[in-house]
Amino acid sequence: MTGGTRGIGRGLAEHFTRLGHQVVVCGSKDGDVREREQLQAVWDRAVREHGRVDMWINNAGITQSRLPLWELPADEAHRVVDVNLNGVINGCAVALAGMARQGHGHVWNMEGLGSDGRAVAGLAVYGATKRALTYLTLALAKEVPPGVSVGLLSPGMVTTDLLLHDLTPRSRKVYDILADRVETVTPWLAEQALAKAANGAHVRWLTPRKVLYRFVTAPFTRRKVIP
Repeated sequence: MTGGTRGIGRGLAEHFTRLGHQVVVCGSKDGDVREREQLQAVWDRAVREHGRVDMWINNAGITQSRLPLWELPADEAHRVVDVNLNGVINGCAVALAGMARQGHGHVWNMEGLGSDGRAVAGLAVYGATKRALTYLTLALAKEVPPGVSVGLLSPGMVTTDLLLHDLTPRSRKVYDILADRVETVTPWLAEQALAKAANGAHVRWLTPRKVLYRFVTAPFTRRKVIP
């Protein structure tokens, strides 16, 4: 799993381990997702240590400073695209090739703000990468060889450093209603990832129905999930 040393990735890794699965994680210090050969090394290590890879999760991602595109430094914009999109492309390429050789396996890609087409001012580059990631996954579902599958994991709003980056007073009100803690979301997400690893699968924690319910009941509920 990329992005597995903190936040959602760490929560997933810990729960997979509690369920008895062997987990290999890749954080920014273990490998750069922008470099395909480094992800290949992660795959090779997992196969060397455990014999095969049944599931690969592309979770690594970074956000951007909350600025209009024309004010966002070019190097920052490029880094967001490189990690969030090119990093997933690299991870998919490595994992799908390996799974094709071994004859089985599933790849999960992690959605985020923008995946559903919703646009937010100041997050144009980040949202564009997540929208592209969703298309990429849907297209890959039509390409994978027999025995290999891909799908999407959608964790909703989770109180990680990524979510809290440049949080504004106005947006905080929404997050107070919709955001959940890592330890609340990741056990459910991990179990669903294991149970629903089918081609084209789409696992969502924060469904439209759940969003509506939370907004309707918000005046009567004090959740305070954000520190």
